[in-house]
Amino acid sequence: MAALLVCASLLLHAQKTAMQVVGIMQDGGSPQLGCLKPCCKNNKQREFVSSIALIDSTNQVFHLLDATPDIASQFQLIYQTLPATYKLGSIFLTHAHIGHYTGLQFLGREAMNAAEVPVYVMPRMGAYLTKNGPWSQLVQLKNIQLQPLVQDQTVQLGGFQLTPLLVPHRDEFSETVGFRVKGAGKSLLFIPDIDKWEKWDRQLIAEIEKVDYAFIDGTFFADGEINRPMHEIPHPFISETIRLLDTLPRSIRERVYFTHFNHTNPLLQHTHPDRIRLEKDGYHFATTGTILSL
Repeated sequence: MAALLVCASLLLHAQKTAMQVVGIMQDGGSPQLGCLKPCCKNNKQREFVSSIALIDSTNQVFHLLDATPDIASQFQLIYQTLPATYKLGSIFLTHAHIGHYTGLQFLGREAMNAAEVPVYVMPRMGAYLTKNGPWSQLVQLKNIQLQPLVQDQTVQLGGFQLTPLLVPHRDEFSETVGFRVKGAGKSLLFIPDIDKWEKWDRQLIAEIEKVDYAFIDGTFFADGEINRPMHEIPHPFISETIRLLDTLPRSIRERVYFTHFNHTNPLLQHTHPDRIRLEKDGYHFATTGTILSL
């Protein structure tokens, strides 16, 4: 493990911009509260909630895509490969479901007591944080500084360009976005949550073709995976996404990284036959700690 961390650190220093996977799970993580099934009982080490760190070596900062409940542990993971001279630059939020923004609480005075961390938000997300405690206290005490995002308008941030893309999701408290990210040399699509691809006003294939890496919603493998009406928590099943993409050249399929896995997803098992088959076909499954050049 130490050798792997050294290699990762060398890679980061060799790149002007890079990304690190710092979480791969759906909002509840794994093990998930209340789950006494083997998928959680046999998991002795927590898998963190879905998030990506964007690393700007020129400016010695990193930016987070989403602030998860595991943010403290994710910071420790990041600093296993980055020197302490690197600082948190900003946070970009996708939406107001618990796995994607509640890590903000640890920026408050009860924990980090951060100073004016830029938090990029869409309009409803910003209003929600401003008008509701405890998030409003973070704004009032200037632990965070809300920065407005506009659909399809690019934000230039050091070595990165980030563009929010609206996606259909269960928008009880905020709208939902994914992000297209351009680094110094490569690009990334990050869509951890969407209801169904066919509800989107964009074509998934066209969006994948625009980027080098596509980290997309892989919450469930197939229908019937949990003992709840799955139409109440719609996501594109991996099996559905594969049907959309299977006619693509392998060079395009290899850009796909499934992420945001529910703890019940059988493809979390590296030896599962369907995972082995899909990996042979070129698809990837996001793994915590993975570093890719951007």
